[in-house]
Amino acid sequence: MAPVASLAFLAQGAALNAPELRRRTLQGEPSGWDATVHPVLQRIYAARGALQPSDVEHRLQRMLPPQSLGGLEAATALLAEAIRDDWSILVAGDYDCDGATGTAVAVRGLRMLGAKRVGYAVPNRFVHGYGLTPALVDSLQPRPQLVVTVDNGVASVAGVARAQALGMRVIVTDHHLPGEQLPACDALVNPNVNPGECGQERPLFDACVQDARMKNLAGVGVMFYLLLALRAKLRGDGAFAKGEPDLSVLLDLVALGTVADLVPLDFNNRVLVEAGLRRIRGGKACAGIAALIECGKRSAATLCASDLGYAVGPRLNAAGRLEDMQLGVECLLTDDAAQARRYAMQLDEINRERRDLQASMVAEAEAMTAGLRDIDAVGVALYEPSWHAGVVGLVASKLKERLHRPVISFAPASEDDTASLRGSGRSISGFHLRDALAMIDARQPGLIERFGGHAMAAGLSLRTEDFPRFAAAFDAAARELIAPERLQAALYTDGELPVGSLSLELARQLREAGPWGQAFPEPVFDNLFECAHWKPMGEGHWRLNLRDPRDGSVHDAVMFNVGSAAPPPRLRAAYELVVNDWQGRESPRLLLRHVEPSD
Repeated sequence: MAPVASLAFLAQGAALNAPELRRRTLQGEPSGWDATVHPVLQRIYAARGALQPSDVEHRLQRMLPPQSLGGLEAATALLAEAIRDDWSILVAGDYDCDGATGTAVAVRGLRMLGAKRVGYAVPNRFVHGYGLTPALVDSLQPRPQLVVTVDNGVASVAGVARAQALGMRVIVTDHHLPGEQLPACDALVNPNVNPGECGQERPLFDACVQDARMKNLAGVGVMFYLLLALRAKLRGDGAFAKGEPDLSVLLDLVALGTVADLVPLDFNNRVLVEAGLRRIRGGKACAGIAALIECGKRSAATLCASDLGYAVGPRLNAAGRLEDMQLGVECLLTDDAAQARRYAMQLDEINRERRDLQASMVAEAEAMTAGLRDIDAVGVALYEPSWHAGVVGLVASKLKERLHRPVISFAPASEDDTASLRGSGRSISGFHLRDALAMIDARQPGLIERFGGHAMAAGLSLRTEDFPRFAAAFDAAARELIAPERLQAALYTDGELPVGSLSLELARQLREAGPWGQAFPEPVFDNLFECAHWKPMGEGHWRLNLRDPRDGSVHDAVMFNVGSAAPPPRLRAAYELVVNDWQGRESPRLLLRHVEPSD
């Protein structure tokens, strides 16, 4: 069968829909800062809504209390009963980094709180599908008395029903958006569920009062909060006569899952991530995370949030994409450093395979869209029969970045099931992907078999024969819902750095000032430079010396993935000011994100 693509947009030239540089504006006037905080950093914070020191005081004491999360009373009561009566408990996780870290947090935390019989199961995406499916439930042997989901379950109506029919109690912990029907579970903890809006009248939901500030928690964060609430419940029951367990030892896992899942780093999530990073930098990471950091050739002592997202998370995710996430969970659960290193090396090898497969699939996707350069479609759907279902989300992400259009990529559900497709999509600002799928489902019932997700990412399945119809419906929905101005890619910067500011001192402050991430982005600046010297570095990268025309100072810079082009002699560059650590010597470096000629 030939490759199939929906209508797609492709701008001329190597830069697909080249971004327009736009400068962030301050969301108020900064005040109250200590003189040691660089004025540039104060300006950066103010552009992100952090106007005073308290807005970036990421101390654990300032995290939202568990009472802000609804549904905990029923969940903790059931868990306390299970611990008291020595029930067998099974944690049902997910096959991505958030699900794996959440599973490890649940297993470790429940054992710390007194549960003696705790196991876990992670679905194989090619065998069981996503979430607590009936197929996963039927595979559980021996059958547990209590199932606790992590990072999934809010859409598992059939799976929960199957578990309960087999005599299991079920607690669902999740952070994904709910559908029209909630599972008939024994307890539900999800910051994005408002029971009143879902038509639920069961008593266990009546006291479920959600604090909107909790809605950005990742699945691992929801589980961490449940453990905090359970500890408080057990404390009240007098369970800790010999001392109370310190759940903060789990925060390195919470930080990794939160960053890797790309949830917005609002204040509360930054508190959690910063606390986890402090543990890692202090040499207190669990054996698995320490080994993954080592495989990623990062320094634990100076680790930042982006290292979790780009070096650690992908190695863990690779297992769930290509094989079985059980390997990843085992890596996070072992306390044996040598065993953790062996697991991490296996994960690293799987990740190398994933990168090669991804590069091949992305190249094919670009070739598919290149022939359609004259047609401006807004929603892009791609399908190739040879693609791997575990990697289509990464293909969608790369194409979304280059086309600046919402993209959904599809592959056959499995080698044995080519009659069904599994798709994974990524969106742009202003287009709620899950809501768009819900709209298509309402207008064309039966076209989409299953779907779920968030505003910026979603997954779905449909019949192979229905792909052309879905592609047309997706493009139509995008045309209807996306304002034309949203289709211009934009790279937001924090403006020019003043003369003399491109220093190691500021680079260090920026590194330590985060955690930076989704919705609290890494600082990016833009300045005019002259290219004093450059040379190719590796395949398709630049190593440059850029001269600041204002004072003649020359600065080391690099830019990746530029192909065979040469830099212009005068240019405006959007860049990050980073610390380059080479053989123990630190120096400032400009990491170029975008360049354009300047007259």
